[in-house]
Amino acid sequence: MMDRYSRQTLFAPIGVEGQRQISDKHVLLIGAGALGTGNAEALVRAGVGKLTIIDRDYVEWSNLQRQQLYSEEDAKQKLPKAIAAKNRLQEINVEVELVALVADVTAESLEQRIKAEKVDLMLDATDNFDIRMIMNDVAQKYEIPWVYGACVGSYGLTFTILPGVTPCLHCLLKKVPLGGATCDTVGIIAPAVGMVVSHQVAEALKILSGNMEDCRTKLVSFDLWKNQYVALEVQKLKDLNCPSCGIQRTYPNISFKNQTKTAVLCGRDSVQIRPSSDGERNLTELKTILENQGLPVENNPYLLSFEIKDHRIVAFKDGRVLVHGTKNINEAKSLYYRYFG
Repeated sequence: MMDRYSRQTLFAPIGVEGQRQISDKHVLLIGAGALGTGNAEALVRAGVGKLTIIDRDYVEWSNLQRQQLYSEEDAKQKLPKAIAAKNRLQEINVEVELVALVADVTAESLEQRIKAEKVDLMLDATDNFDIRMIMNDVAQKYEIPWVYGACVGSYGLTFTILPGVTPCLHCLLKKVPLGGATCDTVGIIAPAVGMVVSHQVAEALKILSGNMEDCRTKLVSFDLWKNQYVALEVQKLKDLNCPSCGIQRTYPNISFKNQTKTAVLCGRDSVQIRPSSDGERNLTELKTILENQGLPVENNPYLLSFEIKDHRIVAFKDGRVLVHGTKNINEAKSLYYRYFG
């Protein structure tokens, strides 16, 4: 079915050999929101060999304005984003091997996945800097290139991180930033998403087709509304003493002591709680228990949800629980132990 990719192979830097390489590569995409769906669709249409999508959330109505793979029916069913994305992507290109994981990304789970199977590239489509810093350390430890991307409002930012060549994210940030604007606090317009996706996918195609020497080494930022575009040379920021990519690296973001069990979701009145031990939850049994308490439970094969006063509580098969309607971790824990403890 090479006719499918004929216009791509006519592009000289890729050609037939580059297309063959793309079709042999495995991309790990973390996040299936706005950036995630844009990256996923472009790579699947480009004929990537395998795409693994990891996302912990489900489709909501507010996602439909910019998250291009999802439909109203996905939002009605509260389908996990990874599953809904895979369903749509399978309709686009049956040649691509697709893996959808409804899960939270932790240092342990990401390292296990990298050890278990070859990953050629990681793409950042999350809105969480804790996860990005985990990705950064894993990428440095296992020498996997990755492309950072972020957008909010009309602003976007992207940077390609090549282990041993460019500064890593820790070099640029030094520490995980706290707070700041998010899509849930100041909104976002779809063109900003599209611009970041275009930069990320272009870099991905360079890496996947064997043209890594053409990768951009500058950090790109833009504001479409204010008509601003900046490309910053950051090579001098590479730090030989960086704990993530320096000479005596310790990979601080994947050490056990830095792993958390609770997290306030970025820009949302929601707290995620992970169980202390791994293992799938029997949603059928849980639904019966909750309904016996008089709670109106909605469910699909991947999660169940119910509302109590000002809170909506969502439980996933992997044991995670989202408590919507609060940023107070203690309040969220209290509700968690009341119904799942």
